[in-house]
Amino acid sequence: MNRLDKLFQQKQKNILNIYCTAGYPHLDSTLHIMKALQESGAAIIELGIPYSDPLADGETIQNSSSIALKNGMTIKKLFEQLNDFRNEVSIPVVLMGYLNPILQYGFENFCADAAKIGIDGLILPDLPAHEFENEYRSILEKYHLSFIFLVTPETSEERVRKLDTLSSGFLYAVSSSSTTGNEKDFGAVVKYLQKLQSYHLKNPVLVGFGIKDKQTFSDACCYANGAIIGSAFIKAIGKTEFVAEAAQLFVESIIN
Repeated sequence: MNRLDKLFQQKQKNILNIYCTAGYPHLDSTLHIMKALQESGAAIIELGIPYSDPLADGETIQNSSSIALKNGMTIKKLFEQLNDFRNEVSIPVVLMGYLNPILQYGFENFCADAAKIGIDGLILPDLPAHEFENEYRSILEKYHLSFIFLVTPETSEERVRKLDTLSSGFLYAVSSSSTTGNEKDFGAVVKYLQKLQSYHLKNPVLVGFGIKDKQTFSDACCYANGAIIGSAFIKAIGKTEFVAEAAQLFVESIIN
């Protein structure tokens, strides 16, 4: 059983997943931020692999990706930085990225190296379900990595159920069909999350896109197991030289 499964066994509500871009705001920021997130009470860390064309991400995360790439962050560099991170970070860590750079690295090599250092799962928004099922699922299972699919308000019930059966760890409920960081009509989001609840899905559900503070986190957790905060966190750590302290203060502002 990996760390994600253990977490959801022990805790079913108010799970805070924080997204941060590897190599942002500085090349060596990542591990300092991860330790601060754990110490301040985040339950999951979603670590973004910077990419030049991040389709699902809004301006804030795109900008953080650009800066991280300029800083010199690569998959190889990230794995080097995280080589011993499990000596200090025990909470689940999921890598979020896009297929192209991972294929360039070698999909199985990537999974093997991720598993070796203690990564728990992957989110690849541009990996189609049929390709996952036919080509990649067996590799992820070989290395005991969870794979998390995204669903949106426009995803049909049939497809939600299909993606739920293919996912492991949790299901990522995108709160609307826009990019990250945009304002949302939370009334519409509530109806969508209630619909997902009515399906009695296999996986826990975490809500992402538009969750930015204590109130939106609390609202989302009324209808899901937890929520994912990305853009608001990236903004908070990008404004200061004291990155770890900013990370800790941000998390405490959400859960305390």
